[in-house]
Amino acid sequence: MLLGYILLFNLLCGVIIFCSTRKHLLLSLLSLEFMVLCVFLFMFVMMMNYGYELYFSLIFLVFTVCEGALGLSILVSLVRSQGNDYLLSMSLLSW
Repeated sequence: MLLGYILLFNLLCGVIIFCSTRKHLLLSLLSLEFMVLCVFLFMFVMMMNYGYELYFSLIFLVFTVCEGALGLSILVSLVRSQGNDYLLSMSLLSW
């Protein structure tokens, strides 16, 4: 049970970091990946405690990899078009 509280505390720290990073897109993507990792670990611990099958965690990891690849492609697109990864230089009209 203590491990669950530690993982939820890490998730809360990830949310705070995500809300406070407003300068670089790469920092935002890293905090999102940290939150996804905390959710995965929490889900894995809960599934192991209750004796469920772990196939859902594999599907969750597949979607996590897809989300990470999409974030990196947005980062590469932003760096190619703007020359930096500042969130303030991104405009919806330039997409």
